[in-house]
Amino acid sequence: MYQTNSSREARGVHDYIKERTIKIGRSLVETRQTVRTIAKEFGVSKSTVHKDLTERLPEINPELANQVKMILEYHKSIRHLRGGEATKVKYKRNRQKHADHLVTAR
Repeated sequence: MYQTNSSREARGVHDYIKERTIKIGRSLVETRQTVRTIAKEFGVSKSTVHKDLTERLPEINPELANQVKMILEYHKSIRHLRGGEATKVKYKRNRQKHADHLVTAR
């Protein structure tokens, strides 16, 4: 039976998604970077990275998926600390700008 171009292309995209999913999973395990950082690195959205890691990877490579799951759970457990640190840095930077402005205004 003949295959249409669209069915061959769809299978190719599927292979590409599988490859990307494995690469993203390995990258997370090796670097322990955040989903946001990996999304930027791979040129995809955070939603795509999350879907690849939590939905697709367990079907493709369950062992890698378990390692990824542990890292994601750790990131989730410390996100309140990371968020608090970001806010602290933001306000510290704003205070410094304000102080610099006051000094130069005199």
